[in-house]
Amino acid sequence: MPPAVHKVLKLAPIDVPDAVDALQQAFFDDPVMGFLLPDDGSRRWRIAKLFETEIRAQYVPLAGAWTTADHAGAALWAPPGRWALPPTKLLRNGIPLAHAFGRRLPIALRSLALIEKHHPKEPHWYLAVLGTAPHRQGTGVGSALLQPVLDRCDEEGLPAYLESSKESNLAFYHRHGFEVTEKLNLPGGGPPVWGMWRAAHATR
Repeated sequence: MPPAVHKVLKLAPIDVPDAVDALQQAFFDDPVMGFLLPDDGSRRWRIAKLFETEIRAQYVPLAGAWTTADHAGAALWAPPGRWALPPTKLLRNGIPLAHAFGRRLPIALRSLALIEKHHPKEPHWYLAVLGTAPHRQGTGVGSALLQPVLDRCDEEGLPAYLESSKESNLAFYHRHGFEVTEKLNLPGGGPPVWGMWRAAHATR
């Protein structure tokens, strides 16, 4: 049976609720989310609020958010030099972020600072988030969501970078050309994240 073909589209504001729903399902059992947002009955709401804030504040304005036609997942990319949320946007969205993290906000900020400290300085495309709704995982959605920007990386001769919060996902990213560059343990006894780098592939 041939693999499914998934139509990938730029994520428009009208798509945000469906994309957020897919991402909160995908990341509910994520080790980093579990560490930063312990399940007190509100984790799904908190994860959804976090992704909604990120998408609306950063990735829709950058035209870096992608989804499938059936909203089975989403990929959030930042172009070279735009991966960090500007201080003005961070301040503007401080209240919803504080609501999302609650009492875990200090450790979330410490974790973000550690990850940003190790972020590569060389120009690159940054994959901040990739997630597929659990019932659609293993059907090629994630690969389809990666492809538009990976193709652009190769056309422009630019590398790509991501942090994986699940060791089980390393093989998936490796198949798409990413190699582990370092392993970081989050502060406060948090789980590891793996930095992964993909050099541009020759298009000829």
